[in-house]
Amino acid sequence: MSAGRKCIVTGGAGFIGSALVRHLLRRGETVHTVDSLSYAGRMENLVDVQDSPRHRLHRLDIQDRKSLHELVLDIEPDAIFHLAAETHVDRSIDGPAAFVQTNIVGTFNLLEAAREVARSSADFRFVHVSTDEVFGALGATGRFTETSPYRPNSPYAASKAAADHLARAWHETFDLPVLVTNCSNNYGPRQFPEKLIPLTIANALEGKPIRIYGDGLQVRDWLYVEDHVRGLVRVCDQGKPGATYNIGGNCERPNRDVVHTVLERLARHVGVEVESLRRLVTYVEDRPGHDRRYAIDTTHIERELGWVAETSFEDGMDATVAWYCDHPEWRRSVLGDYDGGRLGTSR
Repeated sequence: MSAGRKCIVTGGAGFIGSALVRHLLRRGETVHTVDSLSYAGRMENLVDVQDSPRHRLHRLDIQDRKSLHELVLDIEPDAIFHLAAETHVDRSIDGPAAFVQTNIVGTFNLLEAAREVARSSADFRFVHVSTDEVFGALGATGRFTETSPYRPNSPYAASKAAADHLARAWHETFDLPVLVTNCSNNYGPRQFPEKLIPLTIANALEGKPIRIYGDGLQVRDWLYVEDHVRGLVRVCDQGKPGATYNIGGNCERPNRDVVHTVLERLARHVGVEVESLRRLVTYVEDRPGHDRRYAIDTTHIERELGWVAETSFEDGMDATVAWYCDHPEWRRSVLGDYDGGRLGTSR
């Protein structure tokens, strides 16, 4: 994908989506953000690009098939980056219906609209952004590859797995130039504070309890968001339609260690003793169906496309903690929609 093309980014007001929007604009692309502006899709995430003549925000839910179809045909994009999704595992336990409607039905609607565009453009690309959670849990060793079997264990993971299968089927059946990516756990600025790292920061700054599920030894592979969006663009630019690419940080950490790293960086940034923050940590009953370990093998994307994660966990965490501390107005605005309470306890 060369600079100057028209791109649609669904979910572009979200955490990863807004980072992608900014990255594409820096490259010289014209970007149309499609977002329903739900609790995690925020105007605040796009404030620094709202006056760009090459960016336009369309408030639209991808469940609205007719309006979505009309918009895609009107824009005639050169590329669609599909990130719009319900994403939080805990919320999928409490209310799975929204995940089925947005992640599965919404993806179907977008694929159907994209078929119309693809007929008139040989260079069109559809990048479907997914997660490593579709693969289920790993044992103590090994990593997920692009050929790992799907074994989703939460309603969220199952809905994303279904969307992945739809994307692949639309390539195989209708020759839609789809590229699927499965990423590991993202972190960085502007992530809604229901996820582990931003919630730890927000609760620590407010002096609230910092909850760790179970024994805290669940392992995740952490990927800085700017590395992720570089990978997405590289896949769009150079990837082979019909292929899948794993994007990971090669950075495995137990949740317990991640929390303590956050608190160490935060204590240093705000000038307090780290022990005063560690006293806020409390261990609570584990999440139902909590996968024990995820890790991504990035050999394929490294060898074929030359992409590697460039940000160390230490550097990425320093940048993340600093951003949240330096943007209290963002925290106050966003936390108006979430009190930091525990989600995902329904059985």
